[in-house]
Amino acid sequence: MKSSRKVERRERRTFSAEFKAEAVRLLTERRAAGGTLAQVSRELDVRADQLRAWTRQARERTGAEAALPGETLEQENRRLRQELAVARQEQAFAKKVAAYFAKESR
Repeated sequence: MKSSRKVERRERRTFSAEFKAEAVRLLTERRAAGGTLAQVSRELDVRADQLRAWTRQARERTGAEAALPGETLEQENRRLRQELAVARQEQAFAKKVAAYFAKESR
């Protein structure tokens, strides 16, 4: 027996270019702060694979992974200098930890 129940399909949503650009910007910022794709997709009520595709398309259009959408060269330079400073601090800390554990093993 077949059921006579109709399956209602969800209407296909369309997103503006501004929404997509803002979603990509938000994802990039959250990932830099340690967030995940899944968290951002839930916040925006968008499928994770769709958000990933928008990010890939934005990278292909701009040709640069480092620059955030709408970011000026000065802003990008400032952001990259901050990221470099953090990376240098992490590297210095890792060297100290390695030296500490090397002394312990002797």
